[in-house]
Amino acid sequence: MPVVLHRRKVARDMSSHSSAVPVAAVASRRLEQIPVPASLRWGIHLLVAALLVLALVRGVVGRTPGWPLVLLCAGLVGIVYSVGPRWPAVSRSPRVTSAWLALLLGAWLALLAVSPEAVYLAFPWLFLLLHLLPRPAGLTAVVIVTGIAVAGFAWHQKTLTAAMVIGPVLGAGVVIATVLGYQALYAESDHRRRLILELDRTRSELAAVERRAGVMDERERLAREIHDTLAQGLSSIQLLLGAATRSLDPEREVNPARALDLVERARHEARENLAEARRFVRALAPVDLEESTLTAALRRLCETTTTRAGIPVSFHEQGPGVALGTPAEVALLRIAQAALGNTTQHAQATRADVTFTVMDAAVTLDVVDDGIGFNTRATSAGADDETGTRSGGFGLRSMASRAAELGGVLTVESQRGCGTAVSVRFDRAGSTSPPPAPAADEAHEEPT
Repeated sequence: MPVVLHRRKVARDMSSHSSAVPVAAVASRRLEQIPVPASLRWGIHLLVAALLVLALVRGVVGRTPGWPLVLLCAGLVGIVYSVGPRWPAVSRSPRVTSAWLALLLGAWLALLAVSPEAVYLAFPWLFLLLHLLPRPAGLTAVVIVTGIAVAGFAWHQKTLTAAMVIGPVLGAGVVIATVLGYQALYAESDHRRRLILELDRTRSELAAVERRAGVMDERERLAREIHDTLAQGLSSIQLLLGAATRSLDPEREVNPARALDLVERARHEARENLAEARRFVRALAPVDLEESTLTAALRRLCETTTTRAGIPVSFHEQGPGVALGTPAEVALLRIAQAALGNTTQHAQATRADVTFTVMDAAVTLDVVDDGIGFNTRATSAGADDETGTRSGGFGLRSMASRAAELGGVLTVESQRGCGTAVSVRFDRAGSTSPPPAPAADEAHEEPT
């Protein structure tokens, strides 16, 4: 029920978020916040340079009257325009942006007064105005520049025709449609990106809630099982032994036969509870270790990882075979699974090696890959690494915790570009399984 309620709440939050960030609202932001493709920027730069060269060639080669002024004004326009892309304040400060645009348009007006070819520079100026100014101011500036272009045509041709008006107006329409279309596409893409991020966050929250619910359900199930089996059995044993004690009380009527019967019933109850406890242990142990050895489970893990992730993972066993205690085997298998999980998900490795070594005094497990590695200092500081994961996150902490709980030591060695090596070491004195208990004797003693 809590998971269902949480899902409904998340759905309401997502619907309100979707309505609160419409595409039109995103599109109304200043275009300077929207990245412009490098090809478009360089296209504008080349267009301005080509049009300035055209004005210079027509003025100087044609020896038109006032051609030195054409050369001077074209150089001024080129200098002012080249300052803009190299001055970060132009894209950050609205005042600096407006001052630079005013200076650029002033230099262009001077060039337009002496060269008719300068009219064509109005086309790239329209892109700049819509890119650097808010939408209302940008559209107003576009109308003004289009009017100036029409007036410049009429000024140099000494007449005004329909073609002189249609050309600049058509060019302005094309620019406006192009910029607004690009802005709408970017706004839609940004809106979908936000929704995807929100969906991923919601999915993570739901997974966390379901994980917590699963843990609580498992705890409740174990509590019920223990209460209904072990706890009841121990209570019965306590009652039977108490009754047997009273049967042997000298102050009361001593009944050795009844006491022996009660003790035997208590032993039978203890035997059944021990079997129940062992069933719990088998149920909580990894399936891979139920009917298999640790080395066989590790070999299967490497083969499964190779098949699923497509990364060759080799398994190497060194030293004689040894039977470890179940906790140590579970810890080694889980650490290997976590280390290989990091390798396949984050390391970008092309191969990995898992080595299980049995020595006289200790056992070690090494997982080595040739991936991109990470900064182990950043891991200890909790910084973000280049994989996009949180260094020193739950995976490494979980592996270190598993090893520390059993007296082992986890070591992680890595450098950026040099792969990663995860090594865990357990002393054999504390991790080796005890020898099998002897068979029950004539008194039916059961091993614990």
